[in-house]
Parts: sequence; structure tokens; C-alpha cells
Amino acid sequence: MKPAEMATWLAERPRVMDGATGSELLRRGVAAAARLWGVGALLEASDAVRDLHRDYAAAGSEALTAATFRVAPYSLRSAGFELRASELAVLAIRLAREGSRNAGCKALVLASQATLEDCYRPDLVPDDEILRWEHAATAALLASAGPDAILLETFNTVREARIAAEAAAATGLPVLVSFACAAGGHLLSGEDLRDAAAAVSVPGVVAVGVNCTAVQVLPSGLDRIAEGTGLPLIAYANNAWHADDAPWLAAVPLPPERYAGCALAWVAAGARLVGGCCGTSPAHIAAVAGLLRS
Repeated sequence: MKPAEMATWLAERPRVMDGATGSELLRRGVAAAARLWGVGALLEASDAVRDLHRDYAAAGSEALTAATFRVAPYSLRSAGFELRASELAVLAIRLAREGSRNAGCKALVLASQATLEDCYRPDLVPDDEILRWEHAATAALLASAGPDAILLETFNTVREARIAAEAAAATGLPVLVSFACAAGGHLLSGEDLRDAAAAVSVPGVVAVGVNCTAVQVLPSGLDRIAEGTGLPLIAYANNAWHADDAPWLAAVPLPPERYAGCALAWVAAGARLVGGCCGTSPAHIAAVAGLLRS
């Protein structure tokens, strides 16, 4: 798919993406999903990954996110799996496509590309030379696996997001960029989301938005991004899934119908691609898709 084709696809009407992969696999009892946030599931429970993609497609997802969140060579190196990066990327894309077909659908497949270090630790972002080298290698590897687009998600600094966006755009695939943010319209680094959106609005990027952010915080972040770019918006919130390193995400989980009501508000604010992040399930996506259809 070319960037112009995806831009047209987004312009036609609001689109529904999928929900969480890692947290939902853990909820389903796939303990291996905790290893490198999904890589373990690719290695040990690929059928469960395929089934989850099928369930999201059946729920109404028009775009499925492949389980490549930590398939980057940089991430796999410390676990001794770097030489399997290409194999795992191909497997992840294939599982998403098979899941879509098994549901009788033809959803787009997005290759997830994340920060090199912890998404919640902007202080750990490497220097620019490492960022350029590693993100270029990851983007090229993901593109060769055959996705329809690259989804840069849960970025926490302007610097890394810009470098990753340029690397992903160099593949020729459409690129979507999404940030994790805190209250007040700021990235976790403290930088302004308006500046972040402007920085990543480079040729090849077709949408910019917010993910893995508390439901109640996401609207302000989305508004701030809209001030920094004229590109379509993306919105998929964290539904109260948190650990000790992310206490700001602690909340009461929203049931599917209430989450869908929030998603409808994001669409009203300009979001053209909506779904769910950690803590959401196929039931949440079904509710979002149903409400948008109605």
C-alpha cells in the first residue's frame, strides 16, 4: 500500500483498528506473552496470536496490529534472538493475515514499531546515531515482512519519534505515528504534543495520534496534536492496564459500551482511526465498531 492510498482509505470514513495484544493474551492465559511484550507468544503460542487477530477481525477491526512491538533487532539482542528478527517479523505479519482470513475479512495489517528502550522511560532514549541506525534497520526489516503500513506507537520523545518516522517513511510504506502522553497535553518527556505532532508530519506519515494513554487524558492530548498537524488523528487508549512503572494509568476499567462512547467522542474530535490499547479486548472493539456503524 502507498501512503496516498492509505490517506484515501482514512478520508473515506472513520476506521476501526484492533485492541490490545499483549495484555489480552495474558488475560487469556498465554503467560509467554509477557516476554518482550508479545515475542514470547510468537515463539511459544502462535496459534493463540492468530486466534486473537481472528477475534479482532470478527469484532469489526479494519486494521490489525501485528505482534512486532518488540521484534526490533535492538530489543531482541539482549535476549539472544537478534538473528531471528526477520523470521519473527514474517511470522507476526502472517499470523495477522491468517487471522483476518479466518474471520472472513480482509483487514489491513500494521507492523508495530516501538521505542528502542522502555516506552515509559524517556530518560533512557539513546543518542541520535544509535536511533538512526536501529530504527532504519527495524523499519527495513518490518517492511520486508510485507505489512500494509508501519505503526510507530507509544513514543515518548520528539527526538526519537522524528528519527523513527523518517526511517519508516524511507521504506515507501504509509506510516502512522502515535504518542504516549500524560495530563496537560505533554509527552512523558514533558515536551509539548503540538511540537511532537509537527515534528513527525513528514512526507509518508499519514496520521498522528495518541495511544497507551489513560482514557480521561486522551482527549486533551488529541486536541493538542490537532494544533500541531493537519493530518488525520489516531486514538486508542489504555483501559486501566498498569504496572508499578506506570501508576498514572491506574483507573477503573471501562466496560465495552462506555469505552465505545469515549471512542465516539474521539471521532467527533477528528480521529479517523480508533481502537484500543492495553486493557482492551475484542468486546471493546465490537462495541466501538457497532457504535460507529449506527
